[in-house]
This record gives sequence, structure tokens and C-alpha cells, in this order.
Amino acid sequence: MEDFRTQERKRYKHMITAGDFRNGRTFEHEGNVYQIVEFQHVKPGKGAAFVRTKLKNIINGGVVEKTFRPTEKFEEAHIDRKDMSYSYGDDDFYHFMDNETFDMLDIAKSEIEDAMKFVKENDICRVMSYKGKVFGVEPPTFVELAITETEPGFAGNTATGATKPATLETGAVIQVPLFVDGSDIIRVDTRTGEYMERVNK
Repeated sequence: MEDFRTQERKRYKHMITAGDFRNGRTFEHEGNVYQIVEFQHVKPGKGAAFVRTKLKNIINGGVVEKTFRPTEKFEEAHIDRKDMSYSYGDDDFYHFMDNETFDMLDIAKSEIEDAMKFVKENDICRVMSYKGKVFGVEPPTFVELAITETEPGFAGNTATGATKPATLETGAVIQVPLFVDGSDIIRVDTRTGEYMERVNK
């Protein structure tokens, strides 16, 4: 029996043209897998129409700009996304657990280290893979983390825009307002690494 994901991959394995491009769609091209970030159909006064695109390489994260003829064909790439619980990290790997099957998945630190700097044990992350190869991890959009080290905060020090560095329990260092104290728990936007607010616990 084929599992559900295998059936899904077969169902989605079909060709698309540049004229079918939509933001977020993924396709194979020249041995790479790209996600469409931006696209624009251009019809010049003279010459043939074309599609101008900005593409993100989902394997290495690089962004490129390419143009295609509207009739060019590509194989659509189906990306598997699965929510998994971060268990722990060691010298070489981050270890995740599938909360449905309890299977463990080990991902090399060198491949996803940047995405993990705001993740603590038991956080749910979205693990992304293509044809069985894991290429990325999406942390929760917002996380609550304790500050382990920063200069003392002063209640009245709310100068607009003034910040200081703070070390979080995951080891990451971000800029926080001057009034934040070393015992505070704060909410962080993992997409930008920015301080959002203090959290009362």
C-alpha cells in the first residue's frame, strides 16, 4: 500500500507553464527547485510577451531573477511540510520527533542552524522536504523566551528607539528596549529576530 504522501506526490506531478505562475508555487528548473516570490506578465509593444520572475531556491535559500516565455513548461514540485516537535540538539544534529508516529528525525546543524536560533525544546516546527530530502525548518512565527543576560533595566527608561543587547535562553542575542530586565520573558518574531513585547508570567 502506498502511503498518503506518495499518492499526493503522484497526483501533483504534472507540468505547468510560465503562464500558470502564481506566488508561492514551486517548480523544477535546471536541476533546482524554485518557489515563485514575484511574477509579472510583460507584453512589450514590439516583440514577444514574457514573464518576469523573482525566484527563491528552496534548497539553498538564494534568490534569483529570471524571465521566461509564457509557453515554457516546467514540472511542478510538491513540497512536503510536516509539523514536528524539537527534542534536543547535540554537537552535530538537531533531533525532532514526529508527534503522530513518535519516529525521530536527525537534521545536521549546518543545514538549519540559522532557523533554530529562537527554538527551544518541545517547540513545534514545520519540517520541509522535497523527494525525501529535508531542506529547511520553519520555526514558530512567535516564541516566548527568557532573557539570561542583559544590562539592568530601569522602569522609567522608555526612550523611543533606544535599545541594548540581550542574550536569550537559546543563546541568540537580540536588541531589546532599555527598560527590559534580565529576569523578563519576551515575545520574539522569528521571521525578523525582533523584540515584540514583554510577557507577564
